[in-house]
Amino acid sequence: MSTPVDIVIYHNPDCGTSRNTLAMIRNAGIEPHVVEYLKTPPSRALLEQLVDRMAISARELLREKGTPYDELGLANEQLTDGQLFDAMMEHPILINRPIVVSPLGVKLCRPSEAVLDLLPTSQQGAFSKEDGEAVIDAQGRREG
Repeated sequence: MSTPVDIVIYHNPDCGTSRNTLAMIRNAGIEPHVVEYLKTPPSRALLEQLVDRMAISARELLREKGTPYDELGLANEQLTDGQLFDAMMEHPILINRPIVVSPLGVKLCRPSEAVLDLLPTSQQGAFSKEDGEAVIDAQGRREG
């Protein structure tokens, strides 16, 4: 049974880190609101608010791998946050993921186990990432 906790994950199902993060939320007995942000991108105002709540810069949210980052010249340090947000609005694949919003805060969950700091409930059992790396032991405690 899921614990009634309001958690949102901005998720890309093609991303292993995002899938692992979602699985850890569910392993805590929480069914989050899943936003597939490539299909339903956040508004610019919401994206700016998320960046502000994460206390990171727009540049820190940019994803390079598998995106038009180079083609758009986004490595140019002279670009303003506004210009970077413009690029993310036009090409949502540039938004790094997963972003998790919980009552305990907002975080870009890279690596995926960063989500554990945002969960108000404990892990309900062992958890290993898709690559086999053990993250949570059988008693629900972090490995290592």
